[in-house]
Parts: sequence; structure tokens; C-alpha cells
Amino acid sequence: MGRGKSKAKSKSDAIELAIFKSAFHSIAEEMGAALRRTAFSPNVKERRDYSCAVFDGAGQAVAMGDHMPVHLGSMPMSVAAAVAAMELAEGDIAILNDPYAGGTHLPDITMVQPVYTRGAARPSFYVATRAHHADVGGTYPGSMGLCREIYQEGIRIPPVKIAERGKLRRDVLDLILYNVRTPGEREGDLTAQIGACRIGAQRLAEMTGKYGLATMQRNMRELLDYSERLMRAELAGMPGGTFTAEDFLDSDGITDAPIRIRVSVRIDPQRRKAVLDFAGTDAQVAGSVNAVFAITASAVFYVFRCLLAEDAPATAGLLRPVTIHAPAGSVVNAVPPAAVAGGNVETSQRITDVLLRALAQAIPARIPAASSGTMNNLTIGGVDPRNGKAYAYYETTAGGMGARPGRDGVSGIHTHMTNSLNTPVEALEYNYPFRVRRYGYRKGSGGAGEFRGGDGLVREIEVLGEAQVTLLADRRKFAPYGLAGGEPGARGRTTLLRRGGDVEELPGKCNRQAAGGEAVRIESPGGGGWGSAARRKKTVSQ
Repeated sequence: MGRGKSKAKSKSDAIELAIFKSAFHSIAEEMGAALRRTAFSPNVKERRDYSCAVFDGAGQAVAMGDHMPVHLGSMPMSVAAAVAAMELAEGDIAILNDPYAGGTHLPDITMVQPVYTRGAARPSFYVATRAHHADVGGTYPGSMGLCREIYQEGIRIPPVKIAERGKLRRDVLDLILYNVRTPGEREGDLTAQIGACRIGAQRLAEMTGKYGLATMQRNMRELLDYSERLMRAELAGMPGGTFTAEDFLDSDGITDAPIRIRVSVRIDPQRRKAVLDFAGTDAQVAGSVNAVFAITASAVFYVFRCLLAEDAPATAGLLRPVTIHAPAGSVVNAVPPAAVAGGNVETSQRITDVLLRALAQAIPARIPAASSGTMNNLTIGGVDPRNGKAYAYYETTAGGMGARPGRDGVSGIHTHMTNSLNTPVEALEYNYPFRVRRYGYRKGSGGAGEFRGGDGLVREIEVLGEAQVTLLADRRKFAPYGLAGGEPGARGRTTLLRRGGDVEELPGKCNRQAAGGEAVRIESPGGGGWGSAARRKKTVSQ
């Protein structure tokens, strides 16, 4: 009889936990939907370059929206930095973007709001939003240029209050707006983030009123523990050993020297733990591809989260069994004043590629070949000849997904550390002085194999007036690798089509002036193939 009651209670607890897991996740998703609806910039409204998450009172992530992996794995460090820097009262909202205080790169601005419950002396929960802003000042429009120091990349915001006791702090907002090229758009996106935080706080307060604080906190603790148990069970089922891999970034844009990223992954199934060591990775460089530790932790979180079932809760508990060693002063754990704009978008992708390449030695039947491995960051800025106002356009271009064991890769899709969309042609031409000449698949760019890599994209944008064009891209020298005998995907290529017919091939990281009527053509890399191409032919002939 006693065992029957225990089993019934366990089943009831599992059902309750599933309900709360979905409820917390829905809050993060609703925050994202509100942010998207109310934002001003195409980068947030159309590309959905934002993320939202829910945290417990200790700042541990308990729910994340289905947003940007590179944001979500690092956001807890921003929450911790905000909480450590100041006392957040009810109605306060902290703002920060400092990569050396839990951020990623300067365009990613984070807001953190505490959630107080009745009678509580300290916050019971936190909510946070992060959005990529299309310009935060600095040397180049779009704030994603070829810089040597973080001071050149834009305004750097330490944890400060942008709202206090429910009221917007206009002085803090103005300080930011005075240092960017598009203040109206920035204000719209920033106030959208504030609104999203308030919605998240309101929903948590409503849930607490319905279920009680003790029930909320108990289920948050259990979600963290449940995530840990899932990860430990996964590690227990993997072969033991140390698996090492390396890959390279093309260069930092200042010199042509390739940049090594190396990792050893030690799996201990008996202790159900993993230790990752990035020793052997190159030192931080002069250019802007340096990644802060938050980026490296985010990539690790993403890769190990992908080992679990799709419905596994994405909480801080996932990384409890995983230890990360990243040498300080290396390109995967940069220290000030290193420039870091590309660390978030390019180095994060290569860290992911290296981690997957190492895990492919342990569990080859589960790991895909390399995807395009670059976000092909393109920023264009100038004065819009249609209205005489300054503009700053930023976009990433999707590429080919790596082939998977048993399935071809998907063409023209954002993968791994990015989960954004491409701006629709109509929105692009409406918001900016551009004409899209071409947009389609880059046929044949996926690597051959038993299962083919996905193809990249070709996108050609003509500027209608004089503009500054900045490119921050990779996989122009080192192609996305294939696995199990599969061929690599095609390398990326970018050209500037000058008036008069001249074609200038651009390096992966550069800045150029373009005249009206000239166009930039991006050909993004394809994904690597998986398995021998000869086996595919045999399968097709049968």
C-alpha cells in the first residue's frame, strides 16, 4: 500500500513538473513575442535577433525561449553581473552590454528585471531580455567592424539602472542615444525590451499568486535537478576517453594568419562528468574575433543541450556535470581591451564546430558534419537619399547545414549559435535605400557524400546611394569539414560589383566605400557531407 502511494505521488510530481516547465517556457516565449511586435528595427522585428529567459532568485536559468543559442547560454552571466553590481528594487530594470561583465559583444544589449513577491525582502525571480541592436556607435555603422580595441566598437554599458521604481531613467537612455547613429530606432528597440521584461515579471507574479511561492520555487529547483540528471544519464551512456579536435578561423582581419581553436573533451561515464579543456588554442588576437568566456560557455551549453531529447528543459542544471577550462588571454577567453564583435558571431561558430568534431569521435552516429560555420555579417551604413536620415543595416546570411547520419543537410538555413531569419526582400527595400538584385540557393555548394551537405545562399544587394560596407565573415579559407568520408562544403565568397563592370573580391573581414549603383554579393558556404559519396551513388542506383 505504501509503495502504491509513493508511486502515485511520483507520477503526480512528474505531471506537475511538466506543467510548470511548459508554463515557465511560455513566459519566455510571450516575452519574445511582445518584444518582436513592439520593436522598431527590422533586425528584431523580421530577423528575430533577440532572446528572453526566466531565472530563479539565485539567477539560475530555469526557462529559455526558442531564440538565439549564443545569447541564451551566456545570459546568466549578465544576470549575475547585474545582481552583483547593484541592489535591484521592485520596478527596477538593469541594462548592460559589457562583454567583460557577462555580455557577448556590444550590439547585444541585455536588460534584467527582478520579480518580488508579497512580503519578500529580496527578488524571488528574475527575467531578462537581450537584443542585437543594429548600431551602438563606434567606428563603423552597424558596430561590427574591423577594430583593434573594444573602445572602437561602440558604447560600452556597465550594469546601470534604466528604470527605477517603475519609472524610465531618461538620463541613462539619453546617454546611450547620444552615442549611436540611429537614436530613434534604438529607443524603440530599448523600450520594447523594457516592455518585454515587465510582461515576464507580471506573468511570474500571476503564477505565484495562483500556486504560491513555495510551489514555484520547488518546481524551479526540480527543473534544475532534472536537467542535471538528464545530462548525467547522457554522459553515463557515452564511451569514456579523451577526444581531441581542432579547427581554424581564417584570420582576424589584421593579419592573414589562421587562428587555431583546439579542445579536448574528456568523458567519464562512471562519474557521469565531462571536462573540456581549450589548452592549445591560440592567444587573443589584434582583430575583433576574440571571444569572451561567456561565449565559450554558451557554445558548450548549446552543444551539450543538443545531445538531449528535444523536450529536455534548457536550464542551468545542464552544465553542472560539465567543467570548462579556457586559458585566460586566449581567443576563447579574451581579456580587456580586446575587440570582441566577431567573437560572438564567428568564433562562437568555430567553437561549436570544434566541439562537434571532438564528439564525433565518441558518438559518430549522432554528430553532423560541419555547417557553414559563419554568420556572414554584413553591415551597411550611410545617409538614406530618400529622406536624408542616417541609417545602419545589419544582417547575417544563412548557409548550408552539415549533412547528418541518415539525412542530407538543409539548404539556406541559420545553424548552431544563430537562430535568426533572413530579412524579407520587401522589408529590406522598404526600410533601407537598397535594391535586392538576387536572392536564392547557391547550387552545388553542399559537400558531396552518402548524405549531402545543404547548399548556401547567394544574396546581391545594390546600394542606392553612397554607403560604407563592412564585412565580418569566415570560412573563406578553411572549408566546412565533412565527416565519415564526406566532402567539405564550398567556401564562402564575397564580391563588390563596381560601376563600370569591375568585380572586387573582398576578404572575409574588411571595410569598403560603395557608390550608388554598386552592389555586394555574398555567396555563403555550403555544409559538409557525411559518408562516402560512392555509397550514395550505389544507393541511388539500387
